[in-house]
Amino acid sequence: MSVRRGSCAIVGAAESDLGQVASGLSPLDLMAQGITRALDDAGLALSDVDGLFGAATQSRMLTLALREYLGIDPRYGDSTYLGGSSFMSHVAHAQAAIEAGLCEVAVITYGSTQRSDGRSNTRAPDINPYETPFKPFLPSSAYALAASRHMHEFGTTREHLAEIAVAAREWALLNPKAWEKEPLTIDKVLSSRMVSYPLTVRDCCLVTDGGGAIVMTSAARARDLKKPPVYVLGCGESASHTAISNMSDLTRTAAIKSGQLAYAQAGVGPKDVNVREVYDAFTLTTLLFLEDLGFCAKGEGGAFVSDGKLRPGGSLPTNTNGGGLSYCHPGMYGLFLLIEAVRQVRGESGGRQVKDCNIALAHGNGGVLSSQATVILGSAATV
Repeated sequence: MSVRRGSCAIVGAAESDLGQVASGLSPLDLMAQGITRALDDAGLALSDVDGLFGAATQSRMLTLALREYLGIDPRYGDSTYLGGSSFMSHVAHAQAAIEAGLCEVAVITYGSTQRSDGRSNTRAPDINPYETPFKPFLPSSAYALAASRHMHEFGTTREHLAEIAVAAREWALLNPKAWEKEPLTIDKVLSSRMVSYPLTVRDCCLVTDGGGAIVMTSAARARDLKKPPVYVLGCGESASHTAISNMSDLTRTAAIKSGQLAYAQAGVGPKDVNVREVYDAFTLTTLLFLEDLGFCAKGEGGAFVSDGKLRPGGSLPTNTNGGGLSYCHPGMYGLFLLIEAVRQVRGESGGRQVKDCNIALAHGNGGVLSSQATVILGSAATV
């Protein structure tokens, strides 16, 4: 079926506890925290939930585990797993399910204790005959490979990538919930411990615990709830490979297609977007997605970001919560992009609020540049 622009809205959004969970909380505990907080944000109760969506690395058959944990009996469930882009995909699936009458109030959730548990309780790494014999340090080596290619092909520099990390940190310093609290400079990024050339530890995302949830319902029901609705204007998703060695072009991702699909459904273009929340597992991903989503031409990303336009007060506010680089990154980050996009459209982001934010783009990435999903959200002024 074809969904209608603005037919559904996000009406609640919240994080769980973030950082390092030292009190013995499980991933399901963090999801439950996020769900109850997001429902309270919406003015709804657990008994209202009849659609349950989520993905996780630490829980098999997640929606079954959650319905048991929460003591609810939703009519519909979806645990599609595409890595960090899963949650943008869930937005599209929830919209379709609501329009089809399969559910009315859908919750999309995630939680992870990746930092507390380390590598002891995470999904086993994928094994493939193309890469495993060479013992790469994944995912860092895969992204470093793509970064090296971008540098070779377009003249991108480590300083260009470092600017992205600095911009994210400046936004994080405005976010009370962000993990990183120390100012960062380009020199500090460049002199940090090398992880996989050309990426230092400051070019790589955090490893934290955390979770959260968003709540979606029909536009008609959303108008009567606690907070202003944030309408789903457009969604798009695409995938290109599993192993980085099978990526046809290391500098061009499936975000080109997912963005085109989302823009077409939303009836807007890159110039209409007021704030960009793009998956920054590495500094490189921000650069690639700004190019692939049409904010600058392919190959121009390095020079494009170098004048500080991504920073607070800049002309292209991006990753306004501090991103996966400085705010939080509990394994799969896509849900947190949606939470921040909702808050920006609502005008709830405090000292990091972007003025007159009516359209926000949230873009998720899964695997090693493998799956891409784009969601465009808008205020009541856009529908």
